[in-house]
Amino acid sequence: MDISFLGGSLLGGPAPQRGVGVVAPFDFALDRELWRWVPDEVSLHMTRTPYVPVEVSLDLARLVSEHETLQEATRTLNAITPDVVAYACASGSFVGGVPGERAMCAAMTRAGATPSVTTSGALLEALASLGARRVALVTPYTVSVTRSLEEYVAEAGVSVTGCAYMGLTRHIWKVPYRDVAAMARQAVRRPGAADALFISCTNLATYDVIPQLEAELRIPVISANQVTMWAALRRLGTRAVGPYQALVDPAARFVPDEEQQQEGWT
Repeated sequence: MDISFLGGSLLGGPAPQRGVGVVAPFDFALDRELWRWVPDEVSLHMTRTPYVPVEVSLDLARLVSEHETLQEATRTLNAITPDVVAYACASGSFVGGVPGERAMCAAMTRAGATPSVTTSGALLEALASLGARRVALVTPYTVSVTRSLEEYVAEAGVSVTGCAYMGLTRHIWKVPYRDVAAMARQAVRRPGAADALFISCTNLATYDVIPQLEAELRIPVISANQVTMWAALRRLGTRAVGPYQALVDPAARFVPDEEQQQEGWT
């Protein structure tokens, strides 16, 4: 009689799990989306920064990325000994520039004695993996927060070829896919101008829209939650789950044919 059940057994218990600790801002609402990129043998362990009565802005980005706040959140995960800790916030990890992002990782590692990644650090890692030196940007942010992202990317030596933003300061998780797709088309207006498109903000849902946009725009499309999970799982030697997404599914990477090259796609 086979008593195996969901990777374990009724007698032996569940199969061993590896853990990814996730530090998210207090208003993060897309836990389920993060899980969609995670394979069955990995568990996410979520914690959040303390609530502050501030709308999405540069001020909020600075508040939720203070080293003391990050270290305290990381310590709450220590009891379950995750294999890596990920800070799931784009604006909070790019607001201090490249040096600021690196300092955040160091602060979390000191608090948990485990490797640490941030969304914005993962963005640069993903662009490098894709060989992308020119990127178009989509954000739900105000103009000031969007400009901060542009500065961060430029500081890392990546050219920004186009940008579209929504100007939101709250309820970003409620933005529908059709609005995300419309902003993507606005950011990528000229074929061949960008090597990739990045959709920022971990509170913006993107999982299902990525394959659609890659098929339409014919460039890799990466998003804040996607790169965060991809980079964290990479530290474990594990691949993220994302069928038809170029970053996590090499078979989906776009290779232009001769006709498309003549039309200007590269």
